Amino acid sequence: MEMPRPDDRILSRKVDLVDRLVRLVGRGAVIDDPAAIRAYECDALTAYRCPPLCVVLPETTEAVAAVLHLCHEERVPVVPRGSGTSLSGGALPTADCVLLGLARMNRVLEIDTVNRFVRVEAGLTNLAVTRAVEEAGFFYAPDPSSQLACAIGGNVAMNSGGAHCLKYGVTTNNLMGVRMVLMDGTVVDLGGPVFDAGGLDLLAVVCGSEGQLGVVTEATLRILPRAEDARPVLIAFSSNEVAGACVSDIIRAGVLPVAIEFMDRPCIAACEAFAQAGYPECEALLIVEVEGSPAEIDDQLTRIRSIAARHDPVEFRAARDADEAARIWLGRKSAFGAMGQINDYLCLDGTIPVSELSAVLAGISTLAKDAGLQVANVFHAGDGNMHPLILYDANSPGELEKAERLGADILRLCVAAGGCLTGEHGVGVEKRDLMEVQFSAEDIEAQMRVKDVFDPHWLLNPAKVFPLGASRARRIA
Repeated sequence: MEMPRPDDRILSRKVDLVDRLVRLVGRGAVIDDPAAIRAYECDALTAYRCPPLCVVLPETTEAVAAVLHLCHEERVPVVPRGSGTSLSGGALPTADCVLLGLARMNRVLEIDTVNRFVRVEAGLTNLAVTRAVEEAGFFYAPDPSSQLACAIGGNVAMNSGGAHCLKYGVTTNNLMGVRMVLMDGTVVDLGGPVFDAGGLDLLAVVCGSEGQLGVVTEATLRILPRAEDARPVLIAFSSNEVAGACVSDIIRAGVLPVAIEFMDRPCIAACEAFAQAGYPECEALLIVEVEGSPAEIDDQLTRIRSIAARHDPVEFRAARDADEAARIWLGRKSAFGAMGQINDYLCLDGTIPVSELSAVLAGISTLAKDAGLQVANVFHAGDGNMHPLILYDANSPGELEKAERLGADILRLCVAAGGCLTGEHGVGVEKRDLMEVQFSAEDIEAQMRVKDVFDPHWLLNPAKVFPLGASRARRIA
């Protein structure tokens, strides 16, 4: 993968720049030791690594503003980083950048259960938001599989979703406001503790912008009352395609579960070994969760059982108690880590219409066979957000490149089916050069003009999202 050449002018002034950063935020908030910097050289897309010039770990919005203002004046690129869980290289540094880590900004600032919102700093983890409000009977709906570690700032940057986004939506549907620092150090507040704040809807522009427009330091999030009860069911099938057809029929019937998750045999085996979830022996498995009162749950499960019966399921089993339900979800939430214990893989993020699930799963199987690689599937089936895991041997020369070529072909298949390149992982560096598959030159130009307004010198999160040739031409020295 090609990355831009580091700015030698900046590299030559590292000592002076680090000294000025130390004066701004303190010695304990600046890391410039080469060994210590290694911890920040990549995110969860570990195939690509590049140590940054230095790392700064501010603790306040004011400190973030001071750092950005200095870097703006000196024309130094800045890469924002939350917890480093990005699977698209969204926090991959460049050699001449200041990596701005927000992990120390992890406070809960305000909880308002009457108006149903919580205001938090960007470094707080996703799961910690729900833990902060659960005693009051509330929860935060978006729940990425990495929710134990991923930061809210990164969730906003990538518009993250999760298993329960089928019913409750992704981050943009649960984000009410942000405090954000522009590249020149200006602090702006967008939205607030009410939906549909007046003026331009800049909040929708920022959510999912992958750190291209500013650095989010605080977020105001919608919280919801927890349902009376919830119950997951396991529906096992003899093939991926049949399972995909069942998902399509459930959605078509107007049933709205909280979640519909899909796993195929390789993922089922890995997750069962890791979590002992009690998954059945099958080729494909759906985890369907419904919620509400006991009567509502029974009604929904009766309808889902009737739909599934048309597809000859191998097994249909509801969780018997809370412990079994927790094991079912532990297995699913552990899928990426469980697969990582047994194989190197690339995790994709294409999204397709639910009606195309069966056809696209068959297409992925054909592409994998032609490429001579194995693909394991685990994804949010209810909204068509697919996560094919391309298995390869990182120690075998040429295997990574072969896996990347297959990944590009799978994403092209998703777009051709009426879908898009990414559902929640973002474009980052991984899909940067595939943007022209989904967007016309005019579309990309319009997006770059938005970046021109927020970051006219193209210093924020360089070499991401936009095709490298276009972003090079755009950058103003």
